[in-house]
Amino acid sequence: MRVLGVDPGLTRCGVGVVEGVAGRPLTMLGVGVVRTPADAELGQRLVVIEQGIERWLDEHRPEFVAVERVFSQHNVRTVMGTAQASAVAMLCAARRGIPVALHTPSEVKAAVTGHGRADKAQVGAMVTRLLRLDAPPKPADAADALALAICHIWRAPAQNRLQQAVAQNRLQQAAALHASKNAPNRVPKGAPNHAQNDAPHHAQNNAPKTAENRAPKGRTA
Repeated sequence: MRVLGVDPGLTRCGVGVVEGVAGRPLTMLGVGVVRTPADAELGQRLVVIEQGIERWLDEHRPEFVAVERVFSQHNVRTVMGTAQASAVAMLCAARRGIPVALHTPSEVKAAVTGHGRADKAQVGAMVTRLLRLDAPPKPADAADALALAICHIWRAPAQNRLQQAVAQNRLQQAAALHASKNAPNRVPKGAPNHAQNDAPHHAQNNAPKTAENRAPKGRTA
């Protein structure tokens, strides 16, 4: 599995490519940062990010793109820029038909370090160790991008099993609904059964006449 991790940011957008499967040693294929000038217009900065991500997609041909899920922060301006860069990354992947996975920062930290509140130094140290690098990638955005890719490789098998279970459950529900619609009409439980209610009356009318019933009118047996 080859995954492009994207740590979205308007000024620095971290990107990193990792290849491997869960339970086996992973390999880093590339890491870097897409930078945009802070004094440029917003639209132009987003174009620069798009062009940078497109170059990484062309060069490495990933099977999946893992993007950090944007969450609320106190600095609204910062979170807006992060969300815009994240949308660009997802757009680039979707345009090529590449599946996109979103992972929260705590999910990534827990997957890489075993602790959902690890700091950037701990994440960088574990990324260096897991990918057998000589030194932690700089800046931290680049290390975070690699951590996203590692997180997705390790979490993908469980996510796939969950998605398959959900899909199978939906198929079973659809089949049950289809069967109920096409089933023959049945008397609902608790509803009156007219055939049974009419049976005693019908039997009484057709019962054989006794000697008393056959006696002529006005005579006694």
